[in-house]
Amino acid sequence: MANDEPDSTRRPRIDGEVARARLLDAALRLFGERGFAATSTRDIAEAAGVNLAAIRYYFGDKQGLYRATFTEPLGSPTDDIALYDQPQFSLQESLTAFYGSFLHTLKRGELVRLCMRLHFREMVEPTGVWATEIEQGIRPAHEALVRVLARHLAVPVDEEVHRLAYVLVAPAIQVFLAREVIDAITPSLLATPEAIDRHIQRLTVMAQTLVQAEAARRRHDLQPT
Repeated sequence: MANDEPDSTRRPRIDGEVARARLLDAALRLFGERGFAATSTRDIAEAAGVNLAAIRYYFGDKQGLYRATFTEPLGSPTDDIALYDQPQFSLQESLTAFYGSFLHTLKRGELVRLCMRLHFREMVEPTGVWATEIEQGIRPAHEALVRVLARHLAVPVDEEVHRLAYVLVAPAIQVFLAREVIDAITPSLLATPEAIDRHIQRLTVMAQTLVQAEAARRRHDLQPT
């Protein structure tokens, strides 16, 4: 497109890491507001205050910038697997680490809201990045949680273990999807880092109860009728 031609406007020289960070920040805001197709690289460069050529230098092209914007700010779910998938951990330790790794990003405030806006936009106007994230990020993290649950239940992985994993993840996901609702109804629930830590603790206790209930159900099913 014409508005994506190289920018001949001279701008002050900016340190490489600063320029890259500015581009990611501007792209996160603009892609989230307008979507991929309606956002030009010129718009992003101008918002970031850097030369248009910097996008090619750091990200290759518009698609590369979009992928980085989608995945880098909050990291990949695979980054935290080692925090909770440890054979020596108790169930409580694994669940606390899992919810902690999932929800600690809430402490980053506005960044989380911008990332969620971009994720919503990608779901409505898919570019293929979300499908890649499911396969390369979400699937491995889900499978790690399933391993943890199967290990503590002392059972092979089956559909019920997967079902339990989805149930345990749901309240953590809800915090992100329904943040505006939560803030409107119970504004103090996640208002501070300390409040977020308390929420992690409560989710851990609730999750332990659900795992114990699943273990009891399995024992009951094994009893002769």
